[in-house]
Amino acid sequence: MTFLLPLVLGFCIAILAVILPGLLNMTAAKISLQEGRNEALSFASGASVIVFFQTLIAVFFSRFISNHHEIVTTLQEIGVFVFTGLSIYFFWIAKGPKKLNPEIKIKGKSNRFFYGMFLSMLNFLPIPFYVFASMSLASSSYFKFEKIQIYSFVSGVVAGSFTVFYLYIVSFKAIQNKTDFLLRNINTIIGSVTTFMAVITIIKLFCN
Repeated sequence: MTFLLPLVLGFCIAILAVILPGLLNMTAAKISLQEGRNEALSFASGASVIVFFQTLIAVFFSRFISNHHEIVTTLQEIGVFVFTGLSIYFFWIAKGPKKLNPEIKIKGKSNRFFYGMFLSMLNFLPIPFYVFASMSLASSSYFKFEKIQIYSFVSGVVAGSFTVFYLYIVSFKAIQNKTDFLLRNINTIIGSVTTFMAVITIIKLFCN
C-alpha cells in the first residue's frame, strides 16, 4: 500500500495535468498522423524521460521546502494572491474561447525520441506544478517524502503522462470533439480550480 497509493495518485494527477491539448500531446498526435504510430511513440517516450526527471526534481524540491516551515507559510501567502489573480484573469479577462489549432509545424524528420526530449525540456511548467501537488498530498498525509514513495509517485506521473500521449496518438480523431469542448470551456474550468485552490489556501493559513 505504501508503494501503490503514491503510484495511483501520481498517475491520476498526471492525467489531469496533461489531458488538455498542449504542445507535447498535440505534437505526438501530429507525428502519428504524418509519420506513423511508431515515430509518435518514440516521441512520447523521449518526452516521458524528461517528465521523469522534472517530477523527480520537483518532489525533492518540495521535500526541501516542507522541511522549512517558514518557506511553506510564505509560499501559501503568495499562493493566495497568485490563485486569486488567476481566477480574476480566467473568469473576467480571458473570456474568449480558445480554438483548437492542429497546424503544428514539425521541422525535419530527425530522431523523434530526442525531439520529444527536446520539446519536453522546453516545458518548465511541470516542475512548479508537481512541487505544489506533492506538497499538497504530503500535507494531507497521502504522501511521505520517503525514497520508495517518491519513486512510486514519479513513476505514476510518467505512466500517466505517457498514457495521455498514447491516447492522443491512437485516437486523436475520435477525441477531437471532446478536446474542442474542453477548449471552449477551458477558462471557466481553470478559473473554478484556481478559485477553489485560493479558498483552500486561505483556510490553511487561518488554521495554522
